[in-house]
Amino acid sequence: MIDAGIVGLGWWGNVLVESVQGRSDRIRFVHGVARDPASKQEIARRHGLVLSPTLAAMLADPAVQAVVLATPHSLHRAEIEAVAAAGKPVFCEKPLTLTAADAVAAVGAARTAGTLLAVGHNRRFLPALGEMKRLLAAGELGEVLHVEGHFSNENSSANFAPWRHDAEESPAGGMTGTGIHVLDAFVSLLGPVRFVHAQLVSRKPAPGPLDTLSVLLRFANDVTGTLSAVRATPRYWRTHLFGTKGSAEMLQEDTLLVHAVGQASPLRRAFPPVDTLRLELEAFADAIEGRAPYPIDAADMIATVAAFEAVCRSVKSGRTETVGA
Repeated sequence: MIDAGIVGLGWWGNVLVESVQGRSDRIRFVHGVARDPASKQEIARRHGLVLSPTLAAMLADPAVQAVVLATPHSLHRAEIEAVAAAGKPVFCEKPLTLTAADAVAAVGAARTAGTLLAVGHNRRFLPALGEMKRLLAAGELGEVLHVEGHFSNENSSANFAPWRHDAEESPAGGMTGTGIHVLDAFVSLLGPVRFVHAQLVSRKPAPGPLDTLSVLLRFANDVTGTLSAVRATPRYWRTHLFGTKGSAEMLQEDTLLVHAVGQASPLRRAFPPVDTLRLELEAFADAIEGRAPYPIDAADMIATVAAFEAVCRSVKSGRTETVGA
């Protein structure tokens, strides 16, 4: 059992704690950091957490074996560097950082310290996405030519926090909240992105934003793609790979349609629901204890952030942007 601390006990930090507390035999939370500990007494009491006002105070607690970050995006690099310098493994919510340079620095800090860095792209743990990846690796889709992805999520208003709608903290509309999940799934399946061209159309500012993000992508392997993120419509997830022998279409989180050339109807597979938050945190614990590597490697972490940064640049410039430029 890994005893972990968590920095950030807002809406999402509390969701992460509840995903494992009293439910997992691999990891539990014992310490929390909040800017105003007095406001988090009920959460601390419910989950049995020691509370501190700073990361430094928590790092001084010998009971804390690892740290989870659920903090504003711009803080991630400095927090990762601090945790790594203390010799503790660190799990960071997505996006890992806001720039590729910061992602490289964060990965380097963990590597230099000889400790683990993991990132919270929880949809990597969906069985349907795993099966899509298997079909691709086995060549059952033929040569892949194109990918489409969409993530709508209507909780942008229900879980409003000012920093989440700061254009510097959460750029490109729904990119940090929803689009980053699609982008990471793309990188998992197809590798690094080479070029992006994005547009953001905003009809109403935050809170309760009405906006749409659309992105054209070209990967390093010349596969093309489209990505969409809408923050105000009902929750919807779709990822669709198109190949010369067939296509694989993931709908929501538990359905996969496999369309084969020459077949009139697709093969539909339903997967049992899983708690992806618990799975990612338990994978973090397993990696700490050497049971298995964390399933998102450093190259993918950096590639996703680099593509994300290029999307943000393209939204501002209105031009096609080279990833990593």
